[in-house]
Amino acid sequence: MLQTPWALVMRAIAAYARVAIVVAGLLAVTEAGAQESTATMRVRVTADSQGVVGAAVRVGAVTRSTDTLGIAVFQMRAGRYAVSVARLGFVPDTVSITLKAGQDTLVVVELSRAAAELQRMVVAATRGERRVEDTPLRVEVIDDEEVAEKVAMTPGDITMMLNETSGLRVQTTSAALGGANVRVHGLRGRYTLVLTDGLPLYGAQAGGLGLLQIPPLDLARVEVIKGTASALYGSSALGGVVNLISRKPQAEPVRDVLLNQTTRGGSDAVVFLASSAATHSPWGATLLASGHTQRRNDLDADGWADMAGYDRITVRPRLLYEKTNGSLLLTVGLTSEDRSGGTLPGRVTPDGSQHVEELDTRRGDVGVVGRRLLNGRDILSLRASAMQQRHRHQFGSVRERDRHRMTMAEVTLALPRTPVTYVVGTAFLGEDYRNGDVLGGAFDYSHRVPSLLAQTDIDFTNWLTVSASGRFDSHNVYGATLSPRLSILLRPDYRLRGDWAMRLSGGGGTFAPVPFSDETDAIGLTPVRQTSGLQQERALYIAGDLNGSVETVLGTLELGATLHRSRVRHPLALRDAATGLPRVEFVNAPSDARAWGAELLTRVIHAPARLTLNYAYLRATEWDPRGASARRLVPLSPRHTAGAVASVEREETYRVGVEAYYTGRQALEQNPFRATSAPYVIFGLLGERRVSTGAGVARFFLNLENISNVRQTRYDPLLLPFPGAGGRRTTDVWTELSGFTANAGVRFAFGR
Repeated sequence: MLQTPWALVMRAIAAYARVAIVVAGLLAVTEAGAQESTATMRVRVTADSQGVVGAAVRVGAVTRSTDTLGIAVFQMRAGRYAVSVARLGFVPDTVSITLKAGQDTLVVVELSRAAAELQRMVVAATRGERRVEDTPLRVEVIDDEEVAEKVAMTPGDITMMLNETSGLRVQTTSAALGGANVRVHGLRGRYTLVLTDGLPLYGAQAGGLGLLQIPPLDLARVEVIKGTASALYGSSALGGVVNLISRKPQAEPVRDVLLNQTTRGGSDAVVFLASSAATHSPWGATLLASGHTQRRNDLDADGWADMAGYDRITVRPRLLYEKTNGSLLLTVGLTSEDRSGGTLPGRVTPDGSQHVEELDTRRGDVGVVGRRLLNGRDILSLRASAMQQRHRHQFGSVRERDRHRMTMAEVTLALPRTPVTYVVGTAFLGEDYRNGDVLGGAFDYSHRVPSLLAQTDIDFTNWLTVSASGRFDSHNVYGATLSPRLSILLRPDYRLRGDWAMRLSGGGGTFAPVPFSDETDAIGLTPVRQTSGLQQERALYIAGDLNGSVETVLGTLELGATLHRSRVRHPLALRDAATGLPRVEFVNAPSDARAWGAELLTRVIHAPARLTLNYAYLRATEWDPRGASARRLVPLSPRHTAGAVASVEREETYRVGVEAYYTGRQALEQNPFRATSAPYVIFGLLGERRVSTGAGVARFFLNLENISNVRQTRYDPLLLPFPGAGGRRTTDVWTELSGFTANAGVRFAFGR
């Protein structure tokens, strides 16, 4: 009997609950035998000799808040513990203590005051105001060291940073203009939500160019939620969330200038300025300004630009206000880009016609993120943003001009009530699209989605935390929907060597149909036939993770394993419209899109060296719109991928890194030359030398990318011998288009 998606979610949740109960029983037996070896510890948190109310005290896997006297009480087994204390407005501190059985121990931790930002205490991608290691929902973090490495490799955009993260794949959607989106665990890129400081400043993935227009120099870290996150962020996060966290003012002012040049005619000039976080003033500011240019490249001399040319300017100032009881971030962004590709002057396609493609983008946005501490422990949060983007797109002789607007507002209240943390809130999302050049605006839409959301995090024991969240959306076109999510965090015996955690998570969500897909990035909307009666896409996602670290003779060993499975009902598919013309149409597929897979990660850190190995397996299938079979492998989803990255870094001296990435065979759709791609390996080498001068520190870098010169046009032509579905001119892009590329430059930090 066919079951509803929500019934499947409940079955998955019940299965996870049974696992938790079994594990609880096993651990309870162990814990029962240890009752006689417990000790009492009282942690008193003070500042200026006065008790600090509402400080978060963490011992092992247990976190408690201090009472009105600044005291938190713990019943722990005998042993050695690290006591971590954090409180808004104070510098966090950690002390070590050894507890003896049967004894009552008092620990006094004195905190010093600081204008600390709330986000430094918690992972920003969730709302439970918890540290990343205490969050039941798995959040992966690309830290500042990895960000700095990718700044030297691709200072103009964040595509490489994401593409080299296990489970993510940056897929080129438009061979003519280089558009790309990011797929998470095999789900289509339109389901992935990209945020900046928790705000959708770049809109949705429509257009496939947002990733290519974000310079990474002002990033402190990147947080990634893989899988359906609609319970947290609404329908735009059906596949996952990429949250870009910006750099904030530090003790000293920052003045960074980066200049970069590539062998393919690309140039980048980026400036990042940040005021000092002065103790006498709550105000701070940062500024990112960049200019980027790239010439068109025809690498196989067939008259078609394998690499699009562009000129882009980006400006983003931020203003910050931080005090002991709260913070406020204001941001404004402006982007202007002119991009061109297609046939070169005087050249033609195989059918004898010229086909020039151009895309001019003008985007402006404004956003605010605010947090306020209430009653010493409750946190009121505000996120709001507005974005407008205009495109002028040229597909040969066809012109399309569009305007895309997105507004968002959300207010939440976090209520920590040990051992439970409640989060309640309300949100609103508005999205408008206008394109009068296509069928008189037939694809225009206005979506209004007010929402209610709630989340509860419960610390049942030292080793079990459960987070349940839900979001109720009232869509003005597609009606009311409910997006649930349940996450469970299990910790092994905290006396074990190392820090290990197992997470189980499942959830569901919906996605409102919009006239954008990977295919329309390449052909536009003019060849798309108008359809009606489309249903919302509905997704279910289940994942389990085991992650931990341990100290060995080789250094710190980090291990991670993930199993995931997803299912999308009524997925949108683009098929031939059967009109006798090169026209296509959107339909809801009659069968589900399914994906399942596994990831393995190993990292060894032995200063100054670091080695990272990862492997991912993915099997993704969907309905075949061509009718060749009932189901097919999802095009451009490799079954096997693997990577190895080794680096050595001497602080303030040099950094050297080498990497190799393997991509297995992929099913292809729009390719008459082959049905399956060839496997390939990409090699890269990065070197950086740091030199101190009287004016500051200069970092000279040289990056050799794709040393083996893997390039799709070395296998088959990129151009189709005749126009394909919807007038498409090129094949699927299944590997690199640029081949071997070297870039070199300097990053100068004044005054350091």
